[in-house]
Amino acid sequence: MEQGVLDNQISAKWGTEAIAGDMQMSQKMIDWCLAELRYKAKIFSQTGAVSVYTGDVVKSDTVISPALQEALKNGVAALESVPEHCKDWHPGSDEKVLDLVHPSLFPLIYGRSRILPETRLGLEDCISLSGAGVIVPMPLHEEEVPGLRYWRRATISAPFSKNFQWLPCDVDISAGEGAARITSYINNLHPEHHSDLYGIIEKIIARTIPLWNMTLTPLKSADVKVWYQRIAYKFCDYDPDPESWPETEGPQKQEDEDEDAFLERRADWYEEQRNVVNIWKDYAETGIQVVIKLANIHLTPEKPEYEGGSWHVEGQLNEHICASAIYYYDSENITSSRLAFRQQSNTRPRVSYEQDHHDWLEAVFGCSQNEPGVQDVGTVDTREGRLLTWPNVLQHQVQPFALADRTRPGHRKILALFLVDPSIRVISTANIPCQQREWWSEAVRGGDSLLARLPKELQDLVFEQVEEFPIGLEEAKEVRARLMDERRVFVRLNNEAFHQYEFSLCEH
Repeated sequence: MEQGVLDNQISAKWGTEAIAGDMQMSQKMIDWCLAELRYKAKIFSQTGAVSVYTGDVVKSDTVISPALQEALKNGVAALESVPEHCKDWHPGSDEKVLDLVHPSLFPLIYGRSRILPETRLGLEDCISLSGAGVIVPMPLHEEEVPGLRYWRRATISAPFSKNFQWLPCDVDISAGEGAARITSYINNLHPEHHSDLYGIIEKIIARTIPLWNMTLTPLKSADVKVWYQRIAYKFCDYDPDPESWPETEGPQKQEDEDEDAFLERRADWYEEQRNVVNIWKDYAETGIQVVIKLANIHLTPEKPEYEGGSWHVEGQLNEHICASAIYYYDSENITSSRLAFRQQSNTRPRVSYEQDHHDWLEAVFGCSQNEPGVQDVGTVDTREGRLLTWPNVLQHQVQPFALADRTRPGHRKILALFLVDPSIRVISTANIPCQQREWWSEAVRGGDSLLARLPKELQDLVFEQVEEFPIGLEEAKEVRARLMDERRVFVRLNNEAFHQYEFSLCEH
C-alpha cells in the first residue's frame, strides 16, 4: 500500500475511482487525501509504524521482532503450564478468558494495603518486606471532576475509585532511547521465578515507547502556533492547506521555486515546530509507570465463539492511565479479530450552512441529527504480531470472533501495557510490598529463619494463623469481585456520560 501511494499512476487511479464513487469527493479532497497518505507512508518508512483514523491510534507489525515474539511465547509458557484447577479463568467469561497476569488481583486496597512511603522497593526486597509499612488511608473526600454543562446536565461524577487502584511497576528509562528497565515487581508476576519474562517485557516496553510518542503527540500539540485540524469547524473547507497557514509563519516560497518542493519544505518546517512528545527525553529522570496484563482467549469446539467486550476506557481516574498498548503475540485458528474505537464529538459545532442544507455535515462528523454525539472512529485488525497503541480518551471494544475451524481449538494471546500519565506519580509496586501470602510463605519457608527449620506440618499450622496480611488467594478473588462490580458501575456511568449530549444542527 505504501508503495502504491507513491506511484503517481496508481494514486491517480485511486483518485478517479473515488470521484466516481458515492462519497461526493472533489478533486481538492482527493489531492489532500493522497497527500496525507504520502505523509503517512513517509513516517512508516522511518518508524515502522503508522497512525490510523484519528491519528492517535498507531499500529506496527514490525517493531517487535520475530525473535522477541518467540521469546515472549516461551516466557509465558511457564504461566500457562499449571494444573487445570490452578488456572485463573476471568470471572464471567465462561472459561474463555484466562488471566495469566491481571492487575485486578491483589490491587492496592485503601484502608488495607501497606505502604512504605519513604522507601522505594526493588525486585530483590519486595517479598522480604511483605507486611511492612503503614496502612494506606481511605480517601477523605469523594473527588469529582466538573465537566462541561449543557442544558443543566453534568458529566460523570465520582470517576475516582475510593476503594481500589491498579498497581503499576516502575520503569527506568534514564539510559536513553531504546532502553527500559523494570525496577519494581510486576503485580502478580513473581520477580524471581519469571525473571526472564521481566527482561522480555522490558524490551517490548522499549519498543512501544516510540508508538506512545506518536499516540500522545496530537494531544499535547493543541497549543502549537500553526496547529491544524483535519476538518475546519467554521466553514466547510479542508485544512491543513499550506495556503491557509499564516503567511508570516514559516518559510516563504522562493522565486522560481517548484510548488511541490516548497510545500515539502513547509511541511518539514511544520514538523520541527510541533510540540512532540518524547518520553525518553521528557521523563528520563523520573521514569515511567506501566500496568501490565497478560491474558489469553481460548475457544473450543464446545465453546467456539467469543462474544466481544464492552465499550470502555482503561481504569479509573486515580490510576491516571493516559495511553494503552496491546501486543497480539499469538493467534491460532480464529477468524479475523478487530478492535473498535469511538469518541465524543463536539455536539454544537460552529459551522455555517444554508437553511436545511446540512446533510453533508452528518457524513463529515459521523453523527446524526438529534442522536448522541458519539463518533464510531473505526476498527483495526488485531492480527498476530501487531502492536497497537491509543490514547485513553478513546473508548474501545473487542469485536466478536470465532474458531476458523470449529473442529479444533484456537486461541488469541495478548500482552497489554497501560501507561500512567508520566507527569503524575501514582502509588506503585515500588511503594507497596508484596501482598501475596503465597509468595511470602514460600520465601519464609526457604529462608534461614527459625520457622523454616520447623517441620512442614508445623509451618502450615503457623501460616493458618496468619489472618489479615499478607492476603490469601481466595480473599484476593473476593476483592477482585468487588473491584469488578465497582468498575461495571463506572463503565455504565461513563457510557451514559458519553451518550448524554445530542448532535444538534439547529435551524437558522
